[in-house]
Amino acid sequence: MSRNARSYDESDVRIRPGKGTRPRTKKRPAHSDAATAMVVSVDRGRWGCVIDGDPDRRVVAMRARELGRTPVVVGDRVGVVGDLSGRPDTLARIVRVEDRTTVLRRTADDTDPYERIVVANADQLLIVTALADPPPRTGFVERALAAAYAGGLTPVLCLTKSDLAAPDEFAAHFAELELPVIVAGRDDDLDTLEETLAGRLTALIGHSGVGKSTLVNRLVPDADRAVGRVSGVGKGRHTSTQSVALPVPFARDRDTDRTWVVDTPGIRSFGLAHVTPDEIVDAFDDLREAIGRCPRGCTHLGPPADPECALDELTDGSHRRAMAVRELLAAVRETGPEEPVADASPDPV
Repeated sequence: MSRNARSYDESDVRIRPGKGTRPRTKKRPAHSDAATAMVVSVDRGRWGCVIDGDPDRRVVAMRARELGRTPVVVGDRVGVVGDLSGRPDTLARIVRVEDRTTVLRRTADDTDPYERIVVANADQLLIVTALADPPPRTGFVERALAAAYAGGLTPVLCLTKSDLAAPDEFAAHFAELELPVIVAGRDDDLDTLEETLAGRLTALIGHSGVGKSTLVNRLVPDADRAVGRVSGVGKGRHTSTQSVALPVPFARDRDTDRTWVVDTPGIRSFGLAHVTPDEIVDAFDDLREAIGRCPRGCTHLGPPADPECALDELTDGSHRRAMAVRELLAAVRETGPEEPVADASPDPV
């Protein structure tokens, strides 16, 4: 043995202490004191929220660790705790996401099993379509209708650029579906539209160039400034990658301050892989009872595919509506989701 060698004993061994003696638990705090808020914007892991739906009480929040990867989207009703002052550089925490009453979903295409939630808890879907430049497409409206029916939203067709073409011919395509149609061209007043929006949360979708931004700016005259407030979420800026909820100021003149529109840019295509025929038919009270008599697996497309479809037994107005819904089902099945709904962008967080 070398004379410089040293013998070791147990006193030379260092034992690394554990990270803690307190046992782990799956119990989560109740957060019974959490304030109720609505999500109005999403940006890079930060959520803009308004307390009690009040546009003047805005906070920026992060998702609490206990929520894991629970999706939180514009329109969600959430519980928030922490600093709710809304002062610059303050951050609250989202600790709870309430059950959704409606959901507007889409998939990347009709074979994609992954559903993307566009807006939660919207009462209505305003489908903005130009009568010319670009020419209107029934396929886009049909796919939007299918998504609205499946998600529980009431669809409304809003026709712009009425100075370039008359609305009657295009609107007639959807007459039997009892689809509300509002003409809101640049020279048209917005009284009917405002009445339809009042007291509701309404999502807007439409192709690029149809006048959706012009319409939003007419409804919310300071939309650019409002967007900067709700969607910057810390940096005070807005890009086309976000959906954003905006309060409509006319609501205060109509004895309600709970009117919101959600501008939904960023959808490249409207895939409907998540939508079933039953979900579309079920949106109509008089047809819902009928399909209960259909054989299992019925697609409601009628002969020859479904020779025993109960929709064929209906009469009068219900039969006309059933045939219109059948045409909608066939159109959605035949057309692809390649038509863009808005400017291309990454999916929301």
